[in-house]
Amino acid sequence: MPCAYAMPMTMKWKSLIAGTSAVTAAVLLVPAADAGGRRDEQDAARRAMLDGQVMPFSMIKRRVDAAVGGATYVGSEFNPSSNRYRLKYVKDGKVMWVDADGRTGDIIGMAR
Repeated sequence: MPCAYAMPMTMKWKSLIAGTSAVTAAVLLVPAADAGGRRDEQDAARRAMLDGQVMPFSMIKRRVDAAVGGATYVGSEFNPSSNRYRLKYVKDGKVMWVDADGRTGDIIGMAR
């Protein structure tokens, strides 16, 4: 005798498929949102450079590279509200953050 509270087999599969689809969609949307933020940051840096508000990033990076003495460059961030770059390096197994003024290319600060 079937139980009154038992779920038919087709409903179980539909629930499983719907749940799996929701999880898959969530996993796929997170990197897309993160990539969009990074892209916006790059666009802001490019606009600031084209408007003459900041130096080209390659010039800033060259200056900072010379100041950090052999550290390995890992990546950077651009803050459009202050026109500052934060560059990330690794040296002797330690992470080093270097803040640079985008207008002048001068190093504002370093932190380990």
